Amino acid sequence: MAKLYFNYSTMNAGKSTLLLQASYNYRERGMATLLLTAALDSRAGQGRIASRIGIADEALTFSPDSDLFAVIDRADPRPACVFVDEAQFLTTAQAWQLARVADDLRIPVMCYGLRVDFRGELFPGSAALLALADDLREVRTICHCGRKATMVIRRDAEGRAITQGAQVQVGGNETYVSLCRRHWREAVGS
Repeated sequence: MAKLYFNYSTMNAGKSTLLLQASYNYRERGMATLLLTAALDSRAGQGRIASRIGIADEALTFSPDSDLFAVIDRADPRPACVFVDEAQFLTTAQAWQLARVADDLRIPVMCYGLRVDFRGELFPGSAALLALADDLREVRTICHCGRKATMVIRRDAEGRAITQGAQVQVGGNETYVSLCRRHWREAVGS
């Protein structure tokens, strides 16, 4: 039975590394995979999933108006598994489309993304996946104190934590820091 999986965490936990490794394992066994990533995240190049440790692969991009069910249904060759990076940027409708891929096309869908933003609020795509996924997996990383990091702060140009602004701002280590809840509260003054 194919399932919809949601692998979630904070920044810099190794989600893209896990995605690329899992896709490689399928391909090594002669099975096709389909990789998808958000069009708005072009840090590694448009249509490219890259890990901080240096591995990367090409991917199709999706935007809010993409019909992911149709994209996957038309894929040739038919994928044995679909991998979605930056899944927090999915719309609720797209999360439902991916559920239909698992249910109707019987293709497993592995989504990887952030659970919460720098304000501690769920991303719409993550909220939908938390509600719909058959299997939820937390990818763990640690705070500077050694405790599990579950939150992330966004820093301004001077390195100070900010608490206002658009939910989506693409960035990496220069912009975001993963923290445990206690240190996140201290950083944002909560």
